[in-house]
Amino acid sequence: MSAHEWSGVFPAATTQYKADMSVDIEATKAVVDNLIRDGIHGVIAMGTVGENNSLKADEKRDILKAIVDTVAGRIPVITGVSELTTDLAASYAKDAETIGADGLMLLPAMVYVPSEAELEMHIRTVAAASNLSIMLYNNPPAYRVSISLETLQRLSDVRSLIAIKESAPDPRRITDIINACGDRYLVFAGLDDVALEELVLGACGWVSGLTNAFPKESIALWDAFKCGDMDEALAIYRWFMPLLHLDAEHDLVQSIKLAEQVMGRGSERVRMPRMVLEGARRAEVIKMVETARDNRPVLRELASAEQG
Repeated sequence: MSAHEWSGVFPAATTQYKADMSVDIEATKAVVDNLIRDGIHGVIAMGTVGENNSLKADEKRDILKAIVDTVAGRIPVITGVSELTTDLAASYAKDAETIGADGLMLLPAMVYVPSEAELEMHIRTVAAASNLSIMLYNNPPAYRVSISLETLQRLSDVRSLIAIKESAPDPRRITDIINACGDRYLVFAGLDDVALEELVLGACGWVSGLTNAFPKESIALWDAFKCGDMDEALAIYRWFMPLLHLDAEHDLVQSIKLAEQVMGRGSERVRMPRMVLEGARRAEVIKMVETARDNRPVLRELASAEQG
């Protein structure tokens, strides 16, 4: 897939597990296939929501192969690269290219907080390990590392770095990136509850968590924005916002997978150290999802069309 095809709504797909907590390849394939049928423009395999760091090395390769086979060239497949060391990240990047991924979503090395020079060398080393296009993933709240504007400028000579997923909670970062780097990088909104603001400011796409539960509404939001119907985009966004806030919480993975389960799209099972939501928090998320489900903008449109 060429770089110009990296735009639109790219859900960070969930990884599904069996009752014994082994990876459920068939269920994971079904989740991705259903998202494609609902109109998504690309998919992130094993990002944060896909529980990358809860997977063994061989599981990651097996899951990626299954997703690549399921997608069968219909949309871009971008796989998360989230490892403890630069060598492990480079090794996975090589294998991802062999397996047939279209791109990488590259995170800083996990746990260790690097200096600017260390971060830059990590990115350059992984980029050199394959010929795949790369989306850098900037998420300071979750990973305690911020890819500075100066680092982005220095990395501009690495041609395979084509995009950045921006998950800092401040939409001003989008304008700062564009001012500092021009059109050098495609910028994706990476935090659900500032997505529309960041699209307005120049993001070319949205890497989303809650799209897993409500893909049609996410696509409707994108379509309304792209055709300039801001009234419709705002109406969908305001309906969606209580759920979108879940993407900014520490239990986002559990909440998104619970939302999937309520919507009949997947299982809430997660691997430890995460545990499924319980008690008041579980009831709160279920109520939020059910309220959103029962007041879906897409349902209103379908009812209106039927009456017409």
